[in-house]
Amino acid sequence: MDLHKAKMIVCDAGRKLVREGLVARTWGNISCRVDENTFVITPSGRTYEELTPDDIVPVRIDDLSWSGSIKPSSEKGLHAEVYKLKSDTAAVIHTHQLNASVVASARRDIPLISDEMRDIIGEKIPCAGYGLPGTKKLKTASAAALRETGSKAALMANHGAVCYGTDMDNAFLVATTLERVCARFVEQEYLKISGEKEFRTESMHSYYLKKNGRGGRR
Repeated sequence: MDLHKAKMIVCDAGRKLVREGLVARTWGNISCRVDENTFVITPSGRTYEELTPDDIVPVRIDDLSWSGSIKPSSEKGLHAEVYKLKSDTAAVIHTHQLNASVVASARRDIPLISDEMRDIIGEKIPCAGYGLPGTKKLKTASAAALRETGSKAALMANHGAVCYGTDMDNAFLVATTLERVCARFVEQEYLKISGEKEFRTESMHSYYLKKNGRGGRR
């Protein structure tokens, strides 16, 4: 892919992430494969709305080397590991989307719960082992979870999620589907443990507060 085109795709994807509510401020990161050796990724600490192609940083997949005055995302190693999994992976998105982050904080895998999940993501969404942001442990655990399950998305314990696709549109489809699947999983788990017949967010909040000793009067 042409380098400038790849940078434009990442810029557009950043603004879309914000519109879709999958990230806030400077959280998360996005990349696009240029060729078998290189990808471009969002910079560290920049807001998505203000990104230009000149802000997007080329990174080598094999050694994570980069050039220029703009520092790439600290999660560049995570993206590189995902690109190594499959040669047809063309885009990677790391998000802190709400429902996926909730399930990731609970450190739960998600079993197959819908045809949509199977068709777009896979038959299981794993939760990778915990690692601090930007560390070898995080990228290794996340890549292993994706590789072992064949899933196109993985939750990252106490962190967020990583999704990939054959192009940026496909990666976004994976991310938005993941959010719906995680929301449904949360609802199903609440109904299971509470004994309620119908899901309401307010009821779940009340149940949690009472269960944790916060339901009394002030």
